[in-house]
Amino acid sequence: MIDYQMLSATQAQQRLSELCDVLQGCVAQGASVGFIDAADQQAILRFWQNRIYSLASGNDELWVASQHGAIVATVMINNSAMPNGRHRAEISKLLVHPRARRQGIARQLMQQAEQRARQMGKTLLVLDTRSGDVASDLYRSLDWQVAGSIPFYAESTTGELDATTYMFKVLS
Repeated sequence: MIDYQMLSATQAQQRLSELCDVLQGCVAQGASVGFIDAADQQAILRFWQNRIYSLASGNDELWVASQHGAIVATVMINNSAMPNGRHRAEISKLLVHPRARRQGIARQLMQQAEQRARQMGKTLLVLDTRSGDVASDLYRSLDWQVAGSIPFYAESTTGELDATTYMFKVLS
């Protein structure tokens, strides 16, 4: 059984080690999510502490999937901080721990994030992903459109410079 819920800043702080475990597991498997060293626990901890701060400010939302009581996946809705961007949000950190993959969790989290964005009055969502990643197929299957790509955008866990693809979805 998979449980899905939005975490408050307080709840995220209480489950910080689980959040770090998911991110570390994804980086260890080569995910391009901003980190290049899964062993850099301080960088991963700082990332989540900064995200928790943004949750507390009310600007972002964190949705998680839990299996057997432990967080196994995350997705964030990052609201635009600028007045001319109130209609849009960025989807980030769609992470599924390697032990929980191939169960439809990422799809369900994306669908919940899109539904929540609609409830918040958002009409446009954006995201970026490493070009050619399996995540691109998921996004396309959910009717996301490619806006373009940038070569040599991010260093991978193997030291290569990978392209990133920017995608968008107009919400009805």
